[in-house]
Formats: sequence, structure tokens, C-alpha cells
Amino acid sequence: MGPVPSRWRGTCMESNDVDSFKCNRKLIGARYYNDSDASSAVPHTARDMIGHGTHVASTAAGNSLPDVSYYGLASGTAKGGSPGSRIAMYRVCTFFGCRGSSILAAFDDAISDGVDVLSLSLGSSAVFELEFSTDPIAIGAYHAVAKGITVVCSAGNDGPSPRTVVNIAPWILTVGATTIDRDFESDVVLGGNKVIKGGGINFANIKKSPAYPLIYGSLAKSNSSKVDDARNCKPNSLGEDKIKGRIVLCDNDDGEYTQTEKLEEVKRLGGVGLILIDDEIRAVSSRYGAFPLTVITSKDASEILSYINSTTNPVATILATVSVEQYKPAPAVAYFSSRGPSYATKNLLKPDIAAPGVNILAAWIGNDTAEAPAGKEPPLFNLLSGTSMACPHVSGIAATVKSQNPSWSPSAVRSAIMTTATEKNNLKAPMTTHSGSVATPYDYGAGEVSPSGPLQPGLVYETETADYLQFLCNYGYDISKIKLISPTLPDGFTCPKSANADLISNMNYPSIAISKFNGNESKKVSRTVTNVGTDDETQYTVSVSAAAGVDVKVIPDTLKFTKNSKKLSYQVIFSSNGSSSVKGAVFGSITWTNGKHKVRSPFVVSSD
Repeated sequence: MGPVPSRWRGTCMESNDVDSFKCNRKLIGARYYNDSDASSAVPHTARDMIGHGTHVASTAAGNSLPDVSYYGLASGTAKGGSPGSRIAMYRVCTFFGCRGSSILAAFDDAISDGVDVLSLSLGSSAVFELEFSTDPIAIGAYHAVAKGITVVCSAGNDGPSPRTVVNIAPWILTVGATTIDRDFESDVVLGGNKVIKGGGINFANIKKSPAYPLIYGSLAKSNSSKVDDARNCKPNSLGEDKIKGRIVLCDNDDGEYTQTEKLEEVKRLGGVGLILIDDEIRAVSSRYGAFPLTVITSKDASEILSYINSTTNPVATILATVSVEQYKPAPAVAYFSSRGPSYATKNLLKPDIAAPGVNILAAWIGNDTAEAPAGKEPPLFNLLSGTSMACPHVSGIAATVKSQNPSWSPSAVRSAIMTTATEKNNLKAPMTTHSGSVATPYDYGAGEVSPSGPLQPGLVYETETADYLQFLCNYGYDISKIKLISPTLPDGFTCPKSANADLISNMNYPSIAISKFNGNESKKVSRTVTNVGTDDETQYTVSVSAAAGVDVKVIPDTLKFTKNSKKLSYQVIFSSNGSSSVKGAVFGSITWTNGKHKVRSPFVVSSD
């Protein structure tokens, strides 16, 4: 890479580890944050000790590297979302967690250092429901965005329950996770060579023909254990004489023990392999080393149970994992991806966007012997899942958009990413969730991110700092509470007496969320779009996709841009169509097109 840009003001902090690393023209900054009251066990180094930071950094901006894989799986060329970008790392987390003081200090440093995009693969648990005024990520992100820095954050891994999405401030680009069109398949072969497709990553080295006795956990219970405990293969629930030399079929619905703990129990008792039944983790492959473990769906489990119950001597084997490309349907929303609506307000749709976050191959720390299967060297690339992995995909795209449009604001970058997203999968059908049901904007926001679409969005929705302050007023904050987020306010700024939560829907955001819609009265919102296309003189027309129970009218239905009219506004009126009332939430979208660009905004109308 060329010389480090002269505008960069960051540093590479000295560390106290034995082999202190040096920054270079790619990794141009590295800082760490250790609180004074932290244990001496906390290393004084910016070095990544667990692999998470390395993985997400390479996803965001790693250089192109051919012939990489995870021990032969997922082989190909690895490349970050913006391979031409430089990377600065700010290690705010230790083995003891991620302190708010460290997060805020890192935001301050990153702003001062001169970063363009901040990617945060971290967040609080959904159970805390943090206030904006006490959330260090929301506060730090506000200051970064005010300085023109795009902030991209993970939506959280507390799905699929509703109201679990975090990092929900309107100045943050919030990212959920989806699957990709690759599956890691580890099949079960039954007697008669019947094949059941399973998932997971194992490097099994047992016979490929069904030569091992097969038993269901409940039939292998010890004399003192409960049937429910045994069918879930809980530790100390199985009889060694019934497990030894066998492949065991286990349920995984107890929520008490991990897959690894069940694996270790079956292994301890002399079991040859383990088949776990779990619809959710079937699509998210975990790593099991050399032990033959595969995960199947409950639908496929019924076939295996039928075989066990109807056969005198049931047998099976588990095959080592292979990569399956062009897997369909994909993308699908990952079961763990946190869902909307936002716990703070239903008048702002979160998450904003979804991106690949399941079984993502990216760089890894090179000395992690714990990750290496028996007899193998530590991996240089690893497979991880989480919204932590989804976030840097979007950060990389944001960096690419910013590099080609350096004058664009964070809200313009966000708008370009949201309005060019897709709601369709590779079957050209609506995206689904892990359970197969049709996904909604509460699951994926505007949809699955497009790598190239945001470079030419046509129109963008720009949201100013003043809009965010107004949002806080409408949210219910007074000036003293707003100053906890923004200590300095524009001269004469006050919250209008008319401020209320309904007005949040009127913020110039790329999506629309309406709550408390009872059908008795219409709801009206306004939006303003800016023409950033190559054609100064262009005309956009609108189309609406609306759900039953809601009439949606857009005024005007045509927008004519000229050299002198770069910004134009429109109104959207939501009213009951009389045929049925809205119960719960209904979804739809508004799309502006000029024949070259499609600018789509999702909307949600909720009765509560």
C-alpha cells in the first residue's frame, strides 16, 4: 500500500507483551484501554488475545488473499468489504468485559485520530434496555456522527425473540445477521444407506458405511436418571454400558447444557458419535474437532426415530463435513439475530439492515492452539457466527461508499445502504427466518445489504444533527438529559412544546415506522430526498407495496429534479382501507424509480 495518509493522526501504542508488534501501512493504528482498577492479569497491549477483533477487522477491510480455508472447508479467496482501506484497532474489551469508560475513550481517540468509519461488533445484552443517555455506545456514536464519521453496530445476538435489538439510536447503522449460500454438511447414513443431511463442522475419521449401533438417548438412560434428562444426553444421565461403541441420537431442547458438554459426555462414556436434534443450530455450524457430531432438524429426526423403533439392530455412521456451495434458500435471517421492534420506540424501525453473519470465514490469530483439531496446526482463518460478523460486512461497504463519495454525510451513506437492499433470496422468493416463515423488517430492517448497489443509490435521505436532537425531544428527554449526550447545543435550542413520540415517525429516515394506528384517523409523515445521481434532470415515480388493512397514499407521486432542485419532499398518508383493521404490525414498502435507480423504503404500521 502507499504511504499512510498525512491526515492520519493516530498512533501504535507500545505494549508490554514479549513480542511487541508494529503497525504498518495497512494496520495504521492500535490502541488499548485498561482501567486503573483492572486486574494485573489484563495485558497492556492492543494485541488481539481471543481472535474476535482479528476476524471482524479482516472482514471489514482485509486485503485479498487466495487459497485460504478452514482446514479445507470454505476454500477460496478471502477479501474484506473495503480491501483498499486502512485499519485502526481500538481494543476496548478485556477478559473482564467492555467498560463504558473504555468505549467512550476509544470514541474520543478515533474521532481525534481521523477515522472515516467506525465498526463496533459489540453491544449490551437486550435485557438491560439501556437509555440513550446512559449508553456509552450511543453517546460516543453521537459525537462521531456529528463529526462526519459513519458508525456501524451489531444488532445483538438475543434473537429470535421480539424487542431484543440493541444499538438502536437513530444515528447508528444497526446490522442484523443472515445466512449465506454455503452449508457445512455432515451427513448421517442409516442402515440400507439412507442418507439424512446434517450440519456442523467435524473431521470425523470413522467408517463411511453404517457399521455402528445407533441408540436414542432415552433408551440409554441410567437406572437413576429421568427419561427427559437422558433423551437430552445430560451429563450423568446415560448408562455407559448402553453408550459404549454406539452413535447416540439426542434432543437438544433442555437449554441447560451446551453441545460441547453433551459431546464430552458421550465421548467420556465411550460413544462413537453424536447426532443432535436442534432446528435452530442446524443452520449455524459449530466446530466439533475430530469427534463425529452432526446436527439435524426435528423433521429429519422423526425419520431416524422411526428407523430406530422399527429395526431390531439399528446402525448408522456420521460422515466428515463437506462444504456445499450455492445452498438454497439463502439468505435467511439467523435465529440468533436480535429482532425489532425497538424497546425504546416503535416509531423508529430497527434493525436497519442485515448482512452475512453465519459461518463467516475470516482471519484468525496465528497461535490459537485451542482452536486446532487434534494433530493440526492452529488455523490462520476461522469460521464464526454472530451479528459481530455481520457488522463489518456493512462497515466495509460503508467505507467503499465513503471512499467514492468523500463529501457524503453518515446519513447519506446509511441511506444508500438501506434503500438498495433486497428482500428476496436466491430462489427469487421473499427472505425467510430460520423457521421458514416469511421474514419482516423487524427481522432484517430494509433487507439484505447489496455490495454494489449503495455506490449508485440515485436518491438519499439525509438526517442532520438537529434532527437527532429533535428525536431526543420527541422521545421525552428534556434539555438537561439531552446534554448528557450532547453537552453543547446549538444557540437557542429548546424542545418544542409540541414534542411527542408520534413525531419520531416524521424524522427524515430511510424507513418509516408508525405506531398506535387504530384506523380511526390517518397518519401523515413527510420525507425529503436528495438527488445524488449522475442525471441532474430526472423524474422519479412512486410505487407502493402495502399490506391488507392499510391504504397508503404518496403525495406527490412524481418527483422532478433539476439542476436547481436537488432536494424534494413528499408526504405519505396511512389510513384504514375499511376491509380489515390492523392488528399487531403490518409491513410494506415505498419505492421511487426513474428507470435507472430503485430507491426502496420499508415501512411498518403497528396497532400498539
